Amino acid sequence: MVGRTAHTAARVAPVVGALSGIWLTRGRDGSLTLYTPAEGGLRRWTETRPGAGDWSRPVLIPIAGLTHLSVTQDTNAYVHFVGRREQQKADGRTVVDVVYAIQYQPGRPVSGWRSLGNPHKDAEPAGLLGEPEAVVTPSGMVHVFVRSAGGGLALRREQSDGKWRPWSERRADGIASTLAAIALASGRIELFATTANGILHWSQQEPGGALGEGHPARLAVAQGTLAVLETGADRPTFYWTDPGGRGVVAYRAGAWPTPLGGMPGDGPHAALRVLVDGYDCTVLAHRGADGSAVIGVGVTEGEGNGVWWSDTGVRTLAPPALAPDAFGRVLMAVVGEDGMPRVALQTDGPGLTLSEWRTL
Repeated sequence: MVGRTAHTAARVAPVVGALSGIWLTRGRDGSLTLYTPAEGGLRRWTETRPGAGDWSRPVLIPIAGLTHLSVTQDTNAYVHFVGRREQQKADGRTVVDVVYAIQYQPGRPVSGWRSLGNPHKDAEPAGLLGEPEAVVTPSGMVHVFVRSAGGGLALRREQSDGKWRPWSERRADGIASTLAAIALASGRIELFATTANGILHWSQQEPGGALGEGHPARLAVAQGTLAVLETGADRPTFYWTDPGGRGVVAYRAGAWPTPLGGMPGDGPHAALRVLVDGYDCTVLAHRGADGSAVIGVGVTEGEGNGVWWSDTGVRTLAPPALAPDAFGRVLMAVVGEDGMPRVALQTDGPGLTLSEWRTL
């Protein structure tokens, strides 16, 4: 059972606006941090002791105008935030840019948000900029990918000296929705995007090398459902929702997509690789078709053996998030219908069973 604390989150109101989601990160000491949207920024809760189940009071991280947020970590467990921001100017114009910030330790202040600009100079195409996706390679270089106004791929990345290179565009045709990117342990980056006719898949041949051109394939992917996880040495598996009703799909380059079942609704999937009963397992979670949080577990890269799905019965406004705590137990987080986060922790015993839900 997760321990309780007496504090509430009443001081920081849930957000009402375009940004939605819930994000979990784990610090080098094993302590978990949870982020959700709030009016005027993000709310943040941090475990007061790693794995103890006690959480701090919510803290407001100010940043107005976010419509999308990508949260990733590097090998030092620093948390990198990349967001799409819309600002209303006094003359009535809406200015869209990409913003970036970093948090070095759990519970510590976030750096000042800096603008990374927009790959488009003119206001009209700038307003059509897509949702950024960020990854950090093991060498510490931050890469930001985003769909351009014309459906192409725009990239901006940090140099080894901490300076940012200008925006550049990669050849692409008709990117239609969100991106899924991963920086593998080897240092290579792989990137996946949906189009009206299927998918585009970019794959670096070597760390730091050219991203090359996106390889097209006619695969059916429900828009906005992509997720990716490194499931083998230098090998990612991509997950999405099948628009034809086959549930969740797993895909690795060179193989056919494998249906995993489940009844997902809208939004992306959460994917986590952990040990369950001593087995290398992949845990998946999504928002079900009826709005409840659903969790599944199966042997990593053993899709043919099936995935065991369980409906938690807890309704969520955003797709769930997953993270391992300091003891390797799976923590699942959702956003309740009241806008407040709820968490459940893997209990002791065989299999993957969650504790009672707790509202932070």
